[in-house]
Amino acid sequence: MKLTNRNLVTIDDVSNDEMEALFCLADDMANSLDSQYGLCQGKIMASLFFEPSTRTRLSFEAAMLRLGGRVISAVDVGATSLAKGESIADMARVVGSYADVIVIRHPWEGAARVVADYAGVPVINAGDGGHEHPTQTLCDLYTIRKQRRTLKALRIALWGDLRHGRTIHSLIYALARLGASILFCPGPGLELPEHVLRRLSTEYKGELRRCANLNQGPERELFPIDAVYITPSSPHQLAMLPDISVRVELKAGVDALYVTRLQKERQAPTVEQQELKKKYPVVDKELLKGKEFAKTLVMHPLPRVDELACEVDSDPRSMYFKQAAYGIPVRMALIAILLGTRDVAISREYNSFAQKVEHPVYKRDSGVKCCNTNCVSNQETETKYMRPEFRIVSSEPLTLRCIYCEHELHAKYVASSDWHQGKLENKKYHSANSHWARKIKPGNLIIFASEDEAQAQQFKPSSYVTR
Repeated sequence: MKLTNRNLVTIDDVSNDEMEALFCLADDMANSLDSQYGLCQGKIMASLFFEPSTRTRLSFEAAMLRLGGRVISAVDVGATSLAKGESIADMARVVGSYADVIVIRHPWEGAARVVADYAGVPVINAGDGGHEHPTQTLCDLYTIRKQRRTLKALRIALWGDLRHGRTIHSLIYALARLGASILFCPGPGLELPEHVLRRLSTEYKGELRRCANLNQGPERELFPIDAVYITPSSPHQLAMLPDISVRVELKAGVDALYVTRLQKERQAPTVEQQELKKKYPVVDKELLKGKEFAKTLVMHPLPRVDELACEVDSDPRSMYFKQAAYGIPVRMALIAILLGTRDVAISREYNSFAQKVEHPVYKRDSGVKCCNTNCVSNQETETKYMRPEFRIVSSEPLTLRCIYCEHELHAKYVASSDWHQGKLENKKYHSANSHWARKIKPGNLIIFASEDEAQAQQFKPSSYVTR
């Protein structure tokens, strides 16, 4: 299997075994950085960072320079033609003709996918809004692998802003695929988005359980756990005794505690946000005295603010500066593989715990829009050339997942394109929760956001329209 000329937009763009092959190459490169110069001689990387970045941008640019390639960059939307109203698609076409590989960070969720669709060269997502940050996940997993010598049967606690943290979202999917047990420890009101939880529940083989009772009673000293995902390779005690099962899991210790800061740039400044900042959970030496953390790796994608005490820096369990340093060999390996200047052998060592489901796609001019206002499909400069596009991930209820940002929505009214047979009197629409909706073939499905929209297209309400 070749990785040459592929894109890395989400962590699902690489398999578990492809990640392991990449990590083996990163090991080789880390042991001989100087000898890698020349691998990408004559190649150009476009570095497009339209959000602030220190580690990600500099590590990508340093990686390309260490490979002997060159870098062209744009770091301010206001200094580009995007500020004049140019579409991302047009920008991608142009930059793709200048460079051999593109690395992009953008505040709009799904922007990296659009660039990948139009650039004609490999595209690497360096973070798109609150959606994903797949190369950070590669660095995170590489760090754990270096310290634990394996990525199998892990217990990982995710701490802080789980709602807006794109590093968290990429990491969750990768950990679930690898069969990890994941403990969710959010700040107040910062729990995982429902669409992430739903995907975790439906496409992976473990069990997801809420654990509200864990923080009550005499054992409250356990760190605050909101929910837990138990790998399918563990005994299924969880189904009957969820709280006890989690405590059993914790007795074996946590392999890594992954801390994230409050993503204030993705929230409007409010009085509530100031209160949230005061209540945001902090990782310090006192917390790490717990038995479950005796051998825990303390990780953080950085930058940190107040959620991780500086006193932890000297603790041998702290890994966050190593994570940043590992970004160089990991990104060197990724660039070299995508450009085809180094090949890797793909083994079959890791099983995937994800169910590979090919969901049917819904793409029509009429109907629904993504409910996420920060999705690239909702931006004025992009709607002139792109239509909202969704995967139909469930029929009960009818649930659509945006292909750009992965937010989900429930349809309200539906019709079929083949039932009316061209006769106006047969054009009927139905409630999406009616049994008729489940009989419509995906290729014939028409979705309406409202009854007014359906009637504007000359459809009439059927008797299966809930009023």
